Order: sequence, then structure tokens, then C-alpha cells
Amino acid sequence: MKKDVLDEKVIGIEENFRNASWRIKLKGREILGDFDITPPQFNALYMLTCDDGNMTIGELSSKMYLACSTVTDLLDRMERNQLVARVKDEKDRRVVRIKVLEKGHNMIEDVLENRRKYIAETLDGLSDDMIDSVFEVMKMLNEKMSI
Repeated sequence: MKKDVLDEKVIGIEENFRNASWRIKLKGREILGDFDITPPQFNALYMLTCDDGNMTIGELSSKMYLACSTVTDLLDRMERNQLVARVKDEKDRRVVRIKVLEKGHNMIEDVLENRRKYIAETLDGLSDDMIDSVFEVMKMLNEKMSI
């Protein structure tokens, strides 16, 4: 493929990704409006559920690229809402880990289910082959970007 044609396609791919990401982000915020959680709290809760409750505040702040004080404030509010609990590490009592409580796990599942419904509605009307193609391309891109 000629460089100028490839450049044009790359520009189009980036633009479409950016626009789709923006729309998904907006819909995600709209969905969160039905729950008692802010987008940063949701992101923290999601990261914690992916890590199975083994994260410290410092580790979470590093993953979120936020100051420890900001993450502490997020966790304070999440703890008041019974989404998470701070638990002392069994091996080193000086270390505090964040545990996601049942209400937090349920909220993540509910939010993700609503987001999946939005994606399903977006894909409605596409052929099975087209949906399979979208799935395979997204999977491949995600794998290449994870390297």
C-alpha cells in the first residue's frame, strides 16, 4: 500500500477510534448517573475488582495516575457507600489493602451490563459476519496495543 494511502487510512482509523471512544465514554457517564458513583470512583472500583483486592492505596494511585491524597478521598467516599473496605495486610500489619465489598462487585456488574446493552444496541442491525469481523479486529488491535 502506498504511504499516502496508508497515512490517510491511519488518520481515518484514529479519528473513528477517538469518536467511538468519546461516545462510549459519554454513554458510560450517562449510565453512571443511574448509580451512586462518579466516573473516577467507578474507574477505581473497576481496577480494584480486576486486581482481586490485593492493591494498596499507593498501587491504585499509580495505576490511576492520581495523587495518593486524591485516591484516599475517592476511597473515603466509596467506603462510606459500602463499596470497599480498608483491610490490614495479614503478613504486614502496616500495609493497608483495599477490598471490594459485595455491593461494589454488584455495582460493577450492573454498570458493565448496562454498557454491554448499549454496545449490543449499537451493533443491532449488523450481520453476524460483520459483528464477528468487528470482534476479531478489536481483539487483534487490543492484543497488539497490549504488547
